Amino acid sequence: MGQSAQSDKGYLDGKVLIAMPGMEDQRFARSVIYVCAHSEDGAMGIVLNQVADQVSFEELLVQLEIIDETEAAHIAVDGPNMVVHRGGPVETGRGFVLHSADFYLANSTLPINDDVCLTATLDILKAIADGEGPQKAILALGYSGWAPGQLEAEIQANGWLHGPADPDLLFGADLDAKYAHALRNIGIEPAMLSAESGHA
Repeated sequence: MGQSAQSDKGYLDGKVLIAMPGMEDQRFARSVIYVCAHSEDGAMGIVLNQVADQVSFEELLVQLEIIDETEAAHIAVDGPNMVVHRGGPVETGRGFVLHSADFYLANSTLPINDDVCLTATLDILKAIADGEGPQKAILALGYSGWAPGQLEAEIQANGWLHGPADPDLLFGADLDAKYAHALRNIGIEPAMLSAESGHA
């Protein structure tokens, strides 16, 4: 028990999961998930390429009473990345921010590696709204979770591929391109990976 997940071989924190074409759970079809934590206790991650199209970032800030509606009209959100992502089916009413390591809140921010952190408190949303947030960030509602051994079993059953994460995969604005990008990072052309073709 004394060893951390980071020092144990085989854990995937800081990597991405890429759904195989035969993924039976439609909530995760063609999804790319950044693994934030993975240990013998299970795993949690954030889907990087699905939009929560029911709500905008500004509307969410108003709902959470971080700003009022008058301020929402004038908010200076930096860059196009503040679309609200659908991070997964667990705790969908809660916001999770994956961000660059230039922003840190004591007792709130979980460093995943040297470059990426996760913060799930309202304070980071206030900082972003005030223009004082991290340089790069994506906001997701909800997360994806696996019980102990469940993710390993799904990988063994060919549900997921896994590979490296890079800044474009994490923070890039073109969500539609992320699936192909993640596959190319591990040397697979998306056209080669077809559920119907029967060969790879």
